[in-house]
Amino acid sequence: MPDTLELVRQRLGELVALPSVSCVDPAHDMANVAVVDRLAEWFGAAGFAIGRQPVSRAPDKANLIARLGSGEGGLVLSGHTDTVPYDAAGWDSDPFELSERDGRWYGLGSADMKCFFPVVLAALEGFDASRLRRPLTLLATADEESSMAGARCLVDEGVPLGDYALIGEPTALVPIHKHKGIVIGRIEIVGRSGHSSEPALGINALDCMHDVIADLRAWRAAAAERFPDGDFKVPGPTLNLGRIEGGDSPNRICARCELLFDIRLVPALAIADAVGEIGDIVRRRCAEAGATGQLVLPMAPMPALETPADSRLVGMLEALSGNPARTVAFATEGPFFNALGCESVVFGPGDIAVAHQPNEYVEVARVARMIDILRTLIERMCCDD
Repeated sequence: MPDTLELVRQRLGELVALPSVSCVDPAHDMANVAVVDRLAEWFGAAGFAIGRQPVSRAPDKANLIARLGSGEGGLVLSGHTDTVPYDAAGWDSDPFELSERDGRWYGLGSADMKCFFPVVLAALEGFDASRLRRPLTLLATADEESSMAGARCLVDEGVPLGDYALIGEPTALVPIHKHKGIVIGRIEIVGRSGHSSEPALGINALDCMHDVIADLRAWRAAAAERFPDGDFKVPGPTLNLGRIEGGDSPNRICARCELLFDIRLVPALAIADAVGEIGDIVRRRCAEAGATGQLVLPMAPMPALETPADSRLVGMLEALSGNPARTVAFATEGPFFNALGCESVVFGPGDIAVAHQPNEYVEVARVARMIDILRTLIERMCCDD
């Protein structure tokens, strides 16, 4: 395997050297098409039929959909092409130049998750595509780290994928079959200003927000009781009050107040239900106070993932890795793939503990093991009867 690993290292180095940051802040956002073009070149040379799907701001954002074999169903191997922004001052080496130290490959996106694509190519070395009974699909998406626009685009266009999807996010080779969803919300309340000495002349938006917060805290406690889920470390949905701002002077009635919060949803709590209940709280309290208010979602919610623990793919990855399936708190594209008929499992060689921070790395030993696992998985899912 030394030659194989050297080729993986070379290819990963090429991908790391292609900046592809995605960010909700346009000042930091970058295109991903250079990465897509390089992957198209490699997988096209490996015999895959190459398709590109424009995403959002085409032509600078795109998904790559590459297929080997024909027919329906089969296995999808999925990764995202983008990285988070970076703080160059925190790195001990150039984040865009892959370096090796102590059995680790360092570089932006090495763990999360550009390494996955060279690993897939390595697993296919010497593979005879004529043996395929079901297709193998390679998916490389855009903007997972910001809006998940790539995965959302697949759902919007109803792109058929396969029966099973392995998402190569960093899990340290532990199968993940379930994770929470995310709703980020902003509550805006507008009252009426006035002199603080005569409260009746105005409508205090801070007072109204105080009542809204009391109801949100009650909702949080009730939701934890209504939707318990012992599969998670925090066994139920959570609601965090993250930021509040309002008013401008102690001697003026506060005319405007804003609250930012996030909810982490268990699969049993639907996004629409949570958003609807929070919206009802805002409307009721504003009506009582004579204020106006609204609930705004500054970014599209991320659904929760739940693939049955007895899924064939879950069981196979448990057996091949020796690790029981678990749950995680971070979100992935899995729920979108499940919406397209896949059973999705998150499983990759990187470690979430070093993702999104300076000196990100992937362990070479895990890369080697991932190659072997993928070889066996492709055989069993796409070639065996």
